[in-house]
Amino acid sequence: MKKIILVCLLAATAFFSHAQIANDVMVGGGFDLIKTDYNSFFDKAQIGGELNYFITKDFTATAGLEVWTADQLSFVIGGRYYPVDELFLRARGLIGVNDLSIGAGWTKPIGEKVRLEAMADFYFDLQFAVRIGFGYVFRKN
Repeated sequence: MKKIILVCLLAATAFFSHAQIANDVMVGGGFDLIKTDYNSFFDKAQIGGELNYFITKDFTATAGLEVWTADQLSFVIGGRYYPVDELFLRARGLIGVNDLSIGAGWTKPIGEKVRLEAMADFYFDLQFAVRIGFGYVFRKN
């Protein structure tokens, strides 16, 4: 009897969770709080926007833009892998500054469609950044 109750509770938790599903689209934006090439606060800024298409509930295809106050603009293409709903690993190519980044992030649902995201990225030009942002999920149904 205990096993049946446990299975029912786990099924109800999965049903009412805010997990992403295949074909959902998430639009997000964020800015770098810390980056190794920043010499002082507000001297330089980097912001970005992304569109993530959930190919499966675990994998996304990503496209977006990165903008720097130093008059640089990059097109971003990459992907994310979600081993669990609130943790993701990502890889991105930045076309314009000709760099690659790999990173990991944490996402916390604030509501059914809005998420708070925090992530850290390592760039192949030997830079490191910590970013914070928000995402909005467009459900397929």
